[in-house]
Amino acid sequence: MMIQLPYIEPVFRPPSEARSLILQVTNGCSWNNCTFCEMYTQPQKRFRLKPQEEIKQELASVAKTGIPVRRIFLADGDAMTLSFRRLKLIMDAIYHYLPDVQRVSSYCLPRNLKNTTVAELAELNKLGLTLFYVGCESGDDLVLERVNKGENFKSSLAALKKIKAAGAKSSVMILNGMGGKRYSQQHAVNSARLMNEAQPEYLSTLVVSFPTGMERYQLGFRGEFEPLEKNGLFQEMYWLLDTLELENTIFRSDHASNYLVLKGTLNRDKPRLLETVRTALDHPGAVSLRQEWMRGL
Repeated sequence: MMIQLPYIEPVFRPPSEARSLILQVTNGCSWNNCTFCEMYTQPQKRFRLKPQEEIKQELASVAKTGIPVRRIFLADGDAMTLSFRRLKLIMDAIYHYLPDVQRVSSYCLPRNLKNTTVAELAELNKLGLTLFYVGCESGDDLVLERVNKGENFKSSLAALKKIKAAGAKSSVMILNGMGGKRYSQQHAVNSARLMNEAQPEYLSTLVVSFPTGMERYQLGFRGEFEPLEKNGLFQEMYWLLDTLELENTIFRSDHASNYLVLKGTLNRDKPRLLETVRTALDHPGAVSLRQEWMRGL
C-alpha cells in the first residue's frame, strides 16, 4: 500500500527529506518574487493556506494505511508563514494521528519569523518542529537586492539566531554563483560572515541555474550578470570555505547542480576541503567532477 495525498503539483522538498512524508499545509510561496526561483510560478501554485480540516483528513488517511511515518516535511515553500496558533494545531494533529513521528521540518523564510517569539518557536520545537531549512542564498546585501530576495544580512541573521535560541536547528542554503563574475568574491565572503555569526547546524551549497533563461534574473542585475563557469565556481567556493569559521557545522555541497562534490564538518575538515577545491582549480584532471549531463535541479 502506498501513501497518496491530494498534492497540488509540483511539490518540492530538500534532498534530505527524501524518505519523509510530505504534508502540504500551504500551496506555493507568499513572497514568490525571487528572480532565481521558478518553483512556484505556475498558475496552480498561487499561494494559499490549506484549511485545518483538510490537513486533519489527510493525516487520518495516512494513519489508516498503517504505514509507519517517522519524519514529516511541511510543504510548500512557506509553511512558516502560518501563525503560531495554526502551526500548533497542525503539530497537535500530527501527533494525534501519527504518534510515532520523530521529527517535523519545514522551509523557512527569514521574514516568517519576524513576528514569532523565541518562546513560541521553543514551544513548536518541543512539539516536534525541530528543523528549519532557511534559504539565505547570500549574505551580501547588494546581491540579495539584485535578486529581489526581500531579505538582507541583518534579517537573515536575526531569524537564524532566533531559531538557535529556541533550541531548534537550522539548515542553511547558499547559492554558488549567485552574484556572477562581478560580485563573486563579496558574495562568498559575506555569505561566510553570515554563517560565522549564525553558526548553523547544517550548511549546504548548490549552483544557481536558469532552466528557462536568464531574462528575469538579468533585470535585477541591470544586464551586468555574467554566469560563472567551472573555475569561477570553484574559486568562489574557495573564498567561501576560506572565510568560514564554524564550530561544528555539517557541510554538504553534493547537490546535483554541483560539479565538485564536497562533504565534511566545519571547521574540522576545512583544510581537506580547501585542498580539494585548490586541486580542482590547479589540476582539474586530478579530481572527480560531475559531468554536465549528470547535473540538474
